Amino acid sequence: MNRRAFLGATGAAAASLTAGCIGSGIVGGSRTVTLDYAYYNPVSLVLREKGWVGEEFEDSDASVEWVLSLGSNQANQYSQSGEAQAASTAGIAALMARSNGVPIRTGYIYSRPEWTALVAKSSSDISEVADLEGKSVAATLGTDPHFFLLQALDTAGLSESDVDIVDLQHPEGQDALLQDEVDAWAGLDPHMAELQLEHDVELFFRRPEFNTNGTLNFLEGFLQNHPEDVNRVLRAYERGREWAIENPEETVSILASASEMSKPVARKVFTDRTDLSAPIPGDQHRSLLSDLAPILQEKGFVDSSVDLQAAIDELVRPSISESVVNG
Repeated sequence: MNRRAFLGATGAAAASLTAGCIGSGIVGGSRTVTLDYAYYNPVSLVLREKGWVGEEFEDSDASVEWVLSLGSNQANQYSQSGEAQAASTAGIAALMARSNGVPIRTGYIYSRPEWTALVAKSSSDISEVADLEGKSVAATLGTDPHFFLLQALDTAGLSESDVDIVDLQHPEGQDALLQDEVDAWAGLDPHMAELQLEHDVELFFRRPEFNTNGTLNFLEGFLQNHPEDVNRVLRAYERGREWAIENPEETVSILASASEMSKPVARKVFTDRTDLSAPIPGDQHRSLLSDLAPILQEKGFVDSSVDLQAAIDELVRPSISESVVNG
């Protein structure tokens, strides 16, 4: 997917909204604040289950709605269209969106996960990245697993032209691997953990440093026009983050119920591969994005004229959440 294709996909949703609605949350004459929830964002599931975002807005003139993101690409579409004022993506996907004109800023880190790896059936002849040459690999374009795959191929001296990348949403990629419709899958938790525990597969390439942070991104219009609403969302997120850290088994139960996966799968995702300790985006996040940013232009996701370092500086704004987190 090149820059034009990305903007075309996200712009289709935007065409259905009036310009006055984008970033304002105005729907049918009453103000609505819309957030996404995602199986790859356990804190969002806690908040939705507990109703804590709604509690923050009880004394406001706004109501709260939720939309499901199945991947960072879908979350970015919500941001592009203005459908959601706050949406959760992988960090590199947020940078791609910002570099392509989506008016978002990263204000919060909802997790620092190892949520992606390359997966193949144990019975296959794939045991290392080099074995992917000429093979089909499922990946959701524009998401962390896709960028993980591109980096993995590079470690073996391969490029995307050496494999057949099949664009599928994460759950569809999981199914395609199980049904032998693809040879490998750039996986994402919790679906990847389910395969690991319940099916005969191998995570044949793992590289935690290739995973980017999970980021909560806010529309600029929302930040500018409704700063107190932003703080309400962040206060709820902090409540959810702290509760999840203190109540891991209950968080596992919420994740399992929401994603319809077993508790052992949810436990592996949350306790083994999710770090909630550092919610403020800062130098670590900027450095990670700077290291990975060139791949966006090399692969045509971002126009060559874009100053990616400037885009990172515009995107990453710790000041959005510092006062709430530090209290």
